[in-house]
Amino acid sequence: MKENRVVITGLGVVAPNAITIDDFLIALKEGKSGIKFDQQLADLKFSCQVSGTPEISEEKKREYFSELELRNFNSTGILYGVIAGLDAWKDAGLEIKNEENPDWESGTIFGTGTSGIGKFRESIYKIDDLQTRKLGSTAVSQTMNSGISAYLGGKLGLGNQVTTNSSACTTGTEAILMAFDRIKSGRAKRILAGSTSDSGPYIWAGFDAIKVCNFKSNDSPEKASRPMSETAAGFVPGSGAGAFVVEDLESALARNAKIYCEILGGNINSGGQRGDGSMTAPNSTAVQKCVKDAILESGINANEIEYINGHLTATSKDALEIENLTKALNRNGEKFPYINSLKSLVGHCLSASGSVESVATILQLKNNFVAPNVNCEDLKPEILDLISKKSIPQTMISTEINIAAKVSFGFGDVNGCVIFKKYFK
Repeated sequence: MKENRVVITGLGVVAPNAITIDDFLIALKEGKSGIKFDQQLADLKFSCQVSGTPEISEEKKREYFSELELRNFNSTGILYGVIAGLDAWKDAGLEIKNEENPDWESGTIFGTGTSGIGKFRESIYKIDDLQTRKLGSTAVSQTMNSGISAYLGGKLGLGNQVTTNSSACTTGTEAILMAFDRIKSGRAKRILAGSTSDSGPYIWAGFDAIKVCNFKSNDSPEKASRPMSETAAGFVPGSGAGAFVVEDLESALARNAKIYCEILGGNINSGGQRGDGSMTAPNSTAVQKCVKDAILESGINANEIEYINGHLTATSKDALEIENLTKALNRNGEKFPYINSLKSLVGHCLSASGSVESVATILQLKNNFVAPNVNCEDLKPEILDLISKKSIPQTMISTEINIAAKVSFGFGDVNGCVIFKKYFK
């Protein structure tokens, strides 16, 4: 059976530091932070009172939703995902058609952790106040987990697979690989892949409660997210969405599409919460196996990877992640590739992190640069025992990148690694 080559032809992003791909590219190069003081978290007496929350104006919303759709609308995750998804579709040069028949060759795999948490809260209050009939006609579609894929499927008339995946912080990376598998096997020509995350206290409260968020930098938001830093004090909660048009190469060439990169392969696995793995901690053996298997499927040598976009959350596990990567690649010291963490600029976008960070990975690959690691001027000594400081640039570096890896790890001891390569005709 023929296996298709798979490329990415469109990107979309809604991030705390930028809403469009052009602005996001600038933010990456400049190390622009989107983390700000969050008055709502302060009013609710959260320990962490800063967040990475995308800013969407009412005018912007009306570019993607009708007035009728926005009536009683209260789902930030669907909002972010629809904006990123439609932007990726347009970026790929694809039309939004209003035809009677669906597009049988196109689908969407768009993940999330929860959907419409604000709508859930609103609904609970109305139910308790005996106002169930006032919930509105879209309460179900906003709060079902597959709400984001359903909205995108309807707006684009998608007739292939339309579904939502959910694997904690690995969700976005998993969505890309699920799309890759479907197109590689010839079951679709293109899949709008990505992931999104709701924003706000009802999403972030649990993390604040288990004390994994930074509460020491409420007076200096832009300094709060400190991956790989000795003074890291936990992650900063964030949200947003990233989206990709994942497409069969023949289809992309036939319509003369712009090609950002090729997906060589990847791997998804779990540590089973065995060994040193748990609900919140990674099984190192599984992490290393995930990366090794991704490299094997991609048909490359570990030495060919020139850049890694890390998961690196600014918690105590950062050094362990670096250690696992050195073992998986069998590369350390000066031989270790460049690595950075987008979380220093946007915080931890949870179920959207894999997709937002993959957009950043692809833009760096396409444009031949490594974005700066901010807030880690005081690198952890245990990290410097493993890799060279040169691998963790503090300022933007212009350099040819041909192969890049994105790694993601999530609650439930789940892991993901996807390998991207610059496309050459």
